[in-house]
Amino acid sequence: MIAHTTLSVSDYRRAREFFTKALEPLGYRNNMEYGEAAGFNDGKSTDFWISREDTVVPSHVAFEARDARQVEAFYRAALAAGGKDNGAPGYRDYWPGYYAAFVHDPDGNNIEAVWYDYSKAK
Repeated sequence: MIAHTTLSVSDYRRAREFFTKALEPLGYRNNMEYGEAAGFNDGKSTDFWISREDTVVPSHVAFEARDARQVEAFYRAALAAGGKDNGAPGYRDYWPGYYAAFVHDPDGNNIEAVWYDYSKAK
């Protein structure tokens, strides 16, 4: 089990603002800061971090949603916060019931919200 992960960002303030807005529909809050690093808590633990780095290699992070509406709310919030569309909300062929949306953050990281619709997996 992963305890926490960190994405590198080039502009700390811009990224903190983006993730604060984009992750709010998923229940995340920016609850910690240490220099140019910010931690986000989903009510259980501070498991997602961003950190300003000189070199950014875009990565992929997926956040689990409770339902399709939460995936859709994430997508709208992320686009409004300056994200770029990388896949509108919908079912994917990855797995029966895999409902997700994808956006690129300002550094090109692929940020996903996914809901596992187990009723479709039968």
